Amino acid sequence: MVHPTAIISPEAEIDPSAEVGAYAIIEGPVKIGAGCKIAPHAQILGDTLIGEGTTIGRGAVIGETPQDIGFTTAIASGVRLGKNNVIREHVTIHRGSKEGGTTEIGDHNFLMVGSHLGHDVRLGNRNILANAVLVAGHVHIGNNTFVGGSAVFHQFIRIGDFCVVQGNGSFSRDIPHYCAAQRVNRLSGLNVVGLRRQGFNSEDRAGIKDLFNLVFRSGHNLTQALGAARERTWSEHAAKLLAFLEAPSKKGVCTLSLRHEEDE
Repeated sequence: MVHPTAIISPEAEIDPSAEVGAYAIIEGPVKIGAGCKIAPHAQILGDTLIGEGTTIGRGAVIGETPQDIGFTTAIASGVRLGKNNVIREHVTIHRGSKEGGTTEIGDHNFLMVGSHLGHDVRLGNRNILANAVLVAGHVHIGNNTFVGGSAVFHQFIRIGDFCVVQGNGSFSRDIPHYCAAQRVNRLSGLNVVGLRRQGFNSEDRAGIKDLFNLVFRSGHNLTQALGAARERTWSEHAAKLLAFLEAPSKKGVCTLSLRHEEDE
C-alpha cells in the first residue's frame, strides 16, 4: 500500500490499511489513520495527525511552518485533521505558531484545489471550501458552511455555522451563524436555502429571521439592537445567533448590504 518511491520517516506511524502514493514525503512523527489515501507528491510534515478515511490530494502540503515572521522552527506545534476529510490538490495547511499550538480541522470537510488554512485555524465539521479559498491565521470557521472560490479571510475573525460565502469575497469582520455574505464585509441576508436544506423547520427559520431583522434592519446600531434583543425570549437557534453577536471578535461583525449596493 506504500509506493516504493515514497520517502517515509522512521518516526512516522502509518496504519497498514493506508495508501501512500508515488514520491509522497512523510517527514517526522506523522500519524496516518486507517483507510487514508495519500496521493502522489503530497507532503505531510512534523507533528501532524491525519484521521481515518481522509484523502490527501496530489501536491498538498500539510504541517509546513507558519507564514509568520516571528516564528522560529524550534517551536513545537502541529496539525490535527479529523476523520473522512477530502483534501484536494495543492491544498496547504500550516501548523500552529505558538509552542504546543495546533491547526485543527474536524470531520467530513471538503477543501478544494489550492485552498489554504493558515496557522492556528479552527475548522469545524462538514464545511466546503471551494478552489483557492485563503484563510489567514487564527480564523475560526464553524460547521456546515460553504465558502465560494477565491474568497479571502483576514486573521482573527470568526465565521459561524450554516453560512454561505460568495466567491471572490473579502472579509475582515465576523460572519454570524446562518448568514449569507458577499463582497467586502457585507451580509446579503440569511442563508435561507441552506437552512431549509439542513432541516431547519419554518418555526426555526422564523425565529432566526426575527432576530436578524431586529439586529440588522431595525435602524438601530448593533449595541442598541442587542439591548432590545435581550429583552425578548428566543428559540434555541435564534439564541445561538444572539450569543454569537454578543461575543464578536475585535474586528467586529459584517454589516448588511444596502439596497443600492445590491443593485449595482
